[in-house]
Amino acid sequence: MPFFKELRRRKTSSKSDITPPNGSTASHDSNGTVPTTKSSSTLSSFYGTNSTPASSIQPHQSSPNLVLPVSKGGSTVNPPPPPPPQRPLAHGASTNTNRNSVAGMSMAQSVNGGPASKMPTSAFAPRILSITENSWVNQKILLIYGQIADSSQQALDGILTICHHQDNFPPTIWPVSDSHFKALVHLSPGPNRIRFDFTSPKLVSNNSSIPAHSSWMNINCLPVTSSPPVQLVILLGKDSPGTFDAVPERVNREGNDLDTAKRKFRMAAYLWQAFTGEQMYRNGFGRRCFRFEEEWQSGTLTFRDHESRQMRSEAKIHVVRSEKTVKELRDLDLAQQYDRATRKGDLFSIAMEAVKGHFKPMLGQKQYVSVLLLDAHWDTQSRTITGHAALGGGSGEIQLGIFGSQALQSYPSCLEDVIPAFTDCTRTDTSFVANDCNESGSNWEAANIGIGAHLHETGHMLGCPHQESGIMLRDYVRFNRTFSCREPYSTRTKSPGMRLCLPKDECTWHRLDTLRFRYHPCFRLPSDNPVNGDDSVRVWPVDNGKVIITAPTGIAFVEISADSDGTCRSWLEYGNGDGSSGGPPRQIMLTESDLKSRLGDDKKSQKLKVCIHSVGQGSHTVEDFGQLSSKSSVVKLPNGQTGYKGSQLGTSQQAGSSPEQIILESAIKQTKLLTSIKVYHGFALDGIEFCYEDLTSQLFGKRGGQPGGSEFLLGMYPILETCLDSGRLTLLDTRRGEVIVGFNLRSGLWIDGIQILTSLGRRSVMYGNPTGGSG
Repeated sequence: MPFFKELRRRKTSSKSDITPPNGSTASHDSNGTVPTTKSSSTLSSFYGTNSTPASSIQPHQSSPNLVLPVSKGGSTVNPPPPPPPQRPLAHGASTNTNRNSVAGMSMAQSVNGGPASKMPTSAFAPRILSITENSWVNQKILLIYGQIADSSQQALDGILTICHHQDNFPPTIWPVSDSHFKALVHLSPGPNRIRFDFTSPKLVSNNSSIPAHSSWMNINCLPVTSSPPVQLVILLGKDSPGTFDAVPERVNREGNDLDTAKRKFRMAAYLWQAFTGEQMYRNGFGRRCFRFEEEWQSGTLTFRDHESRQMRSEAKIHVVRSEKTVKELRDLDLAQQYDRATRKGDLFSIAMEAVKGHFKPMLGQKQYVSVLLLDAHWDTQSRTITGHAALGGGSGEIQLGIFGSQALQSYPSCLEDVIPAFTDCTRTDTSFVANDCNESGSNWEAANIGIGAHLHETGHMLGCPHQESGIMLRDYVRFNRTFSCREPYSTRTKSPGMRLCLPKDECTWHRLDTLRFRYHPCFRLPSDNPVNGDDSVRVWPVDNGKVIITAPTGIAFVEISADSDGTCRSWLEYGNGDGSSGGPPRQIMLTESDLKSRLGDDKKSQKLKVCIHSVGQGSHTVEDFGQLSSKSSVVKLPNGQTGYKGSQLGTSQQAGSSPEQIILESAIKQTKLLTSIKVYHGFALDGIEFCYEDLTSQLFGKRGGQPGGSEFLLGMYPILETCLDSGRLTLLDTRRGEVIVGFNLRSGLWIDGIQILTSLGRRSVMYGNPTGGSG
């Protein structure tokens, strides 16, 4: 019996009851009082939005060993955590545990990244809702969103501290508002074990240097190098001093020189990337995003790196000087916002010329370039921003987006500046800097306009048109909500800002923008399937009002618009976007009735416009789908057969254009043998002549451009006969029954180029302009 008594005594003494800290609401935070009322905002409100797709942020995706206190017998206790589910581990990740939330940690874990010991769970440990354990990302700066405990039961304010993998990046702190937080996490290539610590004056401290409420998460970073980068360029006049507009206090505190401009532009670009990566994930396309060209340089993403000259691989800022002087760039006649300016688009041409001279792209080496015009200047006399234009687009080897530096002083220059920049209520002093579009009345609003509007032009550079909502409208006036849970007073709306900014309140990329990005070269991942080089889209009508659409690379989506729509409001998506299930279809069939059923009743009588987009980035627009699918597209051939007119290419904008159609005699007369085709062209198509064996011909268009045209032979191949001292080019008549099966065209306002396709798989060269228009 003494033995069993001793055993029972030892077992009893090993027990310990763990209860959550007392959630008192009587304490104060650093800004004054903390509200004691319960928060009425919960995550459930996020899923009912119609403007953006349902979010992938779900509370149950957080670590399963983070549990909330439950009531039992009148007291609050923590139930034991369930065993974590089995997940595949990245190379180098701990095999003991993937993530642990702890109330206190062993001192052996002072260096972040070591294996976490099994510790009691804290009810107030941060829960990350926007990303799951052991996820893979491809960007350096990751945007996260999460909660502390249950915000509907107790709304806490406090501080979130992020400790990075093996302390290879300084800790950063982020505010927690009403138990919600948003933060930016710096990632290193490979596995990253991140620790999140929460502190609040409303929670009882354990009087220890060991964090009381912490959680861990493993995130794997795989930088992508197989896609073209977005290049970042600061453009200056050839005599520019390299400074930007700023109030004297800013100049004294942080400077306004070229080095400061590079740090601010780099940080803004990483905000673009973090925002876009999260938007792609919420739209179901994984964590894909554009990348930047990087270089080994003194780090600027934390102010500690800038002070200590710590070297890191970060986004490269190209500094390019134009052939124009600062005076020429600031000419009022070039200012986009000046009503009487007559050359508002010249700054885009100037930037294009300078960028081409700097990058010198080869044929087919497309560059995507976002330019900051550093010499933009607020002219207090004309009350106009000179040297500034907000434009995006391009053609050929350069896609370009440009924007001025008038709001650059308000940009954050490092991660520690992000929250201060988006909460700075300092009024804009128009004696020194511009209040752009009267929407930049304070510093935080100026940061929204500057960073967000430049992202809008970068969107144009990536191929996005204006949309009914989102960044490609003017949704960027609330760009701050993506990174902060609290919003200051707005001079734009003359009202207090939103107290709690949840994901449903943030600005977004429109769904159509993310569909474009899904297959864009800048967003490609190594795991994506190779893309067919033929990006064309082909459209032709068939019986019973049906229209067949084919694309060798697959059909990504179809935009549907009524004649009165300024932007697309309805669309069809094909494929789930993740590359599985065989990918998007290569052929679809559409009818006018089906497409109009997707529009409002008030628009069904209007002309229907359809734009088809292929996976290979090709597109084709049918201006009047009803006419294409109607009987007017049916042609009776002389031999009694039925033919169908295809969709018109080009818009007949070339001088001297007139409607014309031709039916090839070789198609209806078996005795007529087509032997060659002559193409008349310069940098556009003038005409095509079909030549027959009986020396007759049919001319479509006119004999313009290059004298004599370019001839393509059917059934005959040129061969070189050689002898001892000379060679002779002759034609070998093979008579293999080669016929034309189609044409590959490039068109825009007119037909830029044409390529002939034959039944033997042969292709001619692209006659005309091989890079003009679109395929």
